[in-house]
Amino acid sequence: MQALIKTDYHFKNQKSYYEGKVRDVYNIDDKYLAMIVTDRISAFDVVLPKGIPYKGQILNQIAAKFLDITKDILPNWKIATPDPMVTIGKKCDPFKVEMIVRGYLAGSSYREYKNGARTLCGVPLPEGMKENDKFPTPIITPTTKADAGHDENISKEEIIAQGLVSKEDYEQIEKYALQLFERGSEVARQRGLILVDTKYEFGKADGQIYLIDEIHTPDSSRYFYLDGYQERQQKGEKQRQLSKEFVREWLMDNGFQGKEGQKVPEMTDEIVESISNRYIELYEHITGEKFVKADEHSNIAKRIEDNINSCLNNI
Repeated sequence: MQALIKTDYHFKNQKSYYEGKVRDVYNIDDKYLAMIVTDRISAFDVVLPKGIPYKGQILNQIAAKFLDITKDILPNWKIATPDPMVTIGKKCDPFKVEMIVRGYLAGSSYREYKNGARTLCGVPLPEGMKENDKFPTPIITPTTKADAGHDENISKEEIIAQGLVSKEDYEQIEKYALQLFERGSEVARQRGLILVDTKYEFGKADGQIYLIDEIHTPDSSRYFYLDGYQERQQKGEKQRQLSKEFVREWLMDNGFQGKEGQKVPEMTDEIVESISNRYIELYEHITGEKFVKADEHSNIAKRIEDNINSCLNNI
């Protein structure tokens, strides 16, 4: 099983190249971005040493589907998906914050709550909640968007006071984020899942706000199975979930949380394959479609290059 963990292309009119934790982004003529979703996997802000076959294809195809089914809420950056691992879209100026919407007390929000926090990013949290309980209404807990290292929690008031986003724009993306979360939750329910929490990124081009980057993928979202959720909560049992949390849990069980001096545990072929299979499982659950593996015998890097070139020649 092949995994694409590095790209090195030189496209016509290419202005710059950015390598993120998972995505490689090529700036074409300051008009378009060619975003390649690699098979790299990160956790605790660390890129793990091995790639996960088909992960890039899965993330790209889930994001493409959700960008298509939310474009009535606001316009998004996507123009085309010329390859299973590639989206080409409009270049926008990203806002310097990520909008995290939480419907349930889970993950890092629960870890903070357990340690006594009763406000998160300036949002008050109810007393007496258990892990994975549903909030009365979804909350937004923004973070700063770090170029490197950890994103930091920040409140709406601090964002506006620091001039990271104007008050008018912030209130608009706040509305969009809640509408997107509602749509994602509806789709998840139809598929027997619960959308627990997720992140959205927004940008601006020509004075217009756009939804950018990925949406409702297992890397940006946490999902629970709907079936049995209530019973598990009543019994205080762990929820069955489809998200990247299982990777974090495997790392924590093996003594790694991204802290200085800690070593990433060995990723055996069995571990890599099991992670790949979990991503395929999520794809099929969230889309309701069978996952079709891209041609595994092709030269992935060459296929992507040819498909991007072909698309760029036609836009």
